[in-house]
Amino acid sequence: MISILAPAKLTLSLEITGVRSDGYHLLKAEMVSVSLMDKLEISEGEGISVTHQYPNQPWKFPNDNSVPEDDNNLVSSALKLLKRQVAVSINKKIPPGAGLGGGSSDAAAILRWAGHKDLISASKIGADVPFCIQGGRALVSGIGEKVKRVSHLEKDFTLLIPPFSCSTKAVFQHWDKLGGPKGDNGNDLEPAAVDLYPDLRKWRDLLGDSTGIRPRLAGSGSTWYVEGAFPKEGLHVVSSMPNEEFDD
Repeated sequence: MISILAPAKLTLSLEITGVRSDGYHLLKAEMVSVSLMDKLEISEGEGISVTHQYPNQPWKFPNDNSVPEDDNNLVSSALKLLKRQVAVSINKKIPPGAGLGGGSSDAAAILRWAGHKDLISASKIGADVPFCIQGGRALVSGIGEKVKRVSHLEKDFTLLIPPFSCSTKAVFQHWDKLGGPKGDNGNDLEPAAVDLYPDLRKWRDLLGDSTGIRPRLAGSGSTWYVEGAFPKEGLHVVSSMPNEEFDD
């Protein structure tokens, strides 16, 4: 049995620069891997199994049983790309639908294990998969397939993960419907996400009141985060991961 780790990703900035004719959104983003991780165990056989071990907090995490164990799991897509058949057990610590790239990171971990470094083919699994293969800190562009490593910055971040998930597809569609608004806090998806999921405001304000810092939405949500360590009930402190952690 082989054990591998799949770190969450945090989107530190997100600018949508255009929309392709096929509907895919072009972006410029800064992303960083952080120390909240799923653990995958690979063994002989076939099939995907999932267990949940989310960090403790006073409210329930979203969709405890929503992670698929079939072809809808991105790990299955990664194995199909590799033309490999193995059994994969996933211990989920990254809640699904939280904007932290858990499913993409799981798929990327499988691709890294197999030595697959083709980011263009990886982007067909999901826009965050290429970054999650590279890991560390990087500038991301195109539809996610262009990843440029930049120097590691040692930072702590405090996350607040609400008890509901946000659909990335629905948030992008709502962004289009609203005419492509620009975010005033470093994330162009934030206006669309908050408009589509009004309850996000309550959790944003909870984190802001707890830290005295204006929170930023992680990707398409639902997680809010601030820079710095604020270890309080319901808040989760994570650290940026060095680029070297992802090198061969």
